[in-house]
Amino acid sequence: MNLAGREAASEGPARGRPRSEAVERAIVEGVMKLLEDGVPLAELSIERIARTAGVGKATIYRRWPGKEELFVDVVRQAEPADPALPGTSMRDDLVAVLEQLRERGLMSRSSVLLHNVFAQMKSSPKVWKAYHTSVVDPRRRLQYEILRRGQATGELRSDIDIDVLSDCFVGPMLLRTVMRPDAELPEGLSEQIVDTLLSGLRPVSSPSA
Repeated sequence: MNLAGREAASEGPARGRPRSEAVERAIVEGVMKLLEDGVPLAELSIERIARTAGVGKATIYRRWPGKEELFVDVVRQAEPADPALPGTSMRDDLVAVLEQLRERGLMSRSSVLLHNVFAQMKSSPKVWKAYHTSVVDPRRRLQYEILRRGQATGELRSDIDIDVLSDCFVGPMLLRTVMRPDAELPEGLSEQIVDTLLSGLRPVSSPSA
């Protein structure tokens, strides 16, 4: 191999990563285009996605084991990013978690596509399970960690079950975003929910925030 050949080979990995990201973006955008065109999830085959994205089926399978996992990734990318926790207190971390849910609710209302996507997911048990495994469950574990830390630091009563506590905090926001599509989701709602609940869930000897 001549010098030019060696230089090209050494530069290969550096150029390969952007191409990989471009391919993944093309695949995700291909799925979104099909959904925007009204293609039902049941008809969203890997072959059809590959043809729309301009890639081979093997290219997709190297990145996702099946269309369910790909579809969940597409939905996840359409949602707000996972919250960056301030870490200053349990209260602030809970507000960050609820704020992500509030933003997600606003996006679902403003995006007919995202609303339809979630409706289709619920009609497909396999996709719904994949979404819970990769998106919902990790977020719920994060909520548990925040609440356990709050109990350990004395910010929260220790005699209440963590699972129940998680539902108490997240439930009001989910109710407004899912069950009450006409309910307002104003700025400051996350703080209002957390502070209202903490007023009754702090240890009696704990100073108020």
